[in-house]
Amino acid sequence: MPSPIGPSPEAADLLARAVDIATANAGESGGPFGAVVVARGGQAFEGVNRVTADLDPSAHAEVVAIRRACQGLGTFDLSGATLYASCEPCPMCLATALWARIDRVYFAADRNDAAAAGFDDARFYRYFDGMPDDRAILPVERIGLPADGHTAPFVAWGRNDRRIEY
Repeated sequence: MPSPIGPSPEAADLLARAVDIATANAGESGGPFGAVVVARGGQAFEGVNRVTADLDPSAHAEVVAIRRACQGLGTFDLSGATLYASCEPCPMCLATALWARIDRVYFAADRNDAAAAGFDDARFYRYFDGMPDDRAILPVERIGLPADGHTAPFVAWGRNDRRIEY
């Protein structure tokens, strides 16, 4: 539980670590983002932005750190974990943290700092805010299928007695 006067000195050190690995990554032609996931048991997993290195638009530092934590711990549920990010998580990274059940996120730079450096995610935030003009960047539309074709995957899931709930 954080103290009423702010995060612990350990939290500040972990956030500084995220900033340090982001700075090093930027100096090696990687993106200027770093993250550290600390699991409930204290294990730490680091990630840096690998978008251009891996040709993977989902390889943001936070996602990389979360993937490493899940693989390292053998679980997709990071309940009790904390994410330390060099910059405010974008909508994708925040959604990944939510899906991983991470308990808390600390960040250093904010979205305005990122925008000033050329990483402006404002249109993505607006997209999720539901502004109609901003939804044009990625139209999403439901198409009806005949009969119950749209629910067939869920029916199969419900019948699979080996499924792993998440």
